[in-house]
Amino acid sequence: MPSMRQGRLITLEGGEGAGKSSHVGLVVKWLEARGREVVRTREPGGSPLAEAIRQIVLADWSEGIDAHTELLLMFAARSAHLANTIRPALAAGHDVVCDRFIDASWAYQGAGRGIEDQHLQALQTLVLGDLQPVLTLVFDVEPAIGLQRARSRGETNRFESERSVFMERVRQAYLQRANQSPDRCEIINASKGLEDVQLQVLHALEERLA
Repeated sequence: MPSMRQGRLITLEGGEGAGKSSHVGLVVKWLEARGREVVRTREPGGSPLAEAIRQIVLADWSEGIDAHTELLLMFAARSAHLANTIRPALAAGHDVVCDRFIDASWAYQGAGRGIEDQHLQALQTLVLGDLQPVLTLVFDVEPAIGLQRARSRGETNRFESERSVFMERVRQAYLQRANQSPDRCEIINASKGLEDVQLQVLHALEERLA
């Protein structure tokens, strides 16, 4: 019998090499330890169709991908993700932990690529409606450090190949959105060591979701 408890959407955000993906499992384990059923997912991706679009978005095409094409692909993936993964899970009373979500579009395609706010807002309204995460952890790190971490992993995608000036615009957009929505967002100092960052994440979960 499906749970009658309301599912909650928790998102992790941050620039390349901020370490957010490394902490998705920590958030999932914390929730499961408290009796929650959890769906772990990511963007772009999270459903078969959305994962196929992810491959298109991250590939390095010889003709390039202009800013508006990138934006529309991101929201196409998000629409499939919401319809096939996120909304069904929330309706069943499950918590959803998502590696990137709507804030990424405002940071990367908005501040990074220069897409105007009204276009982002129109797509957000169309695809998300009134859905918002209950908690967004924003992993903040200086672009030089983050890009060095990302590139040290080996293969890089189009975003990890961006210059520091692009990633600084992304970083400032994340910080601005976090400061504008303090009831939803928690900034995590991701320049610290792994144990310190984990403690910050656990503290935020205890303070905001316990």
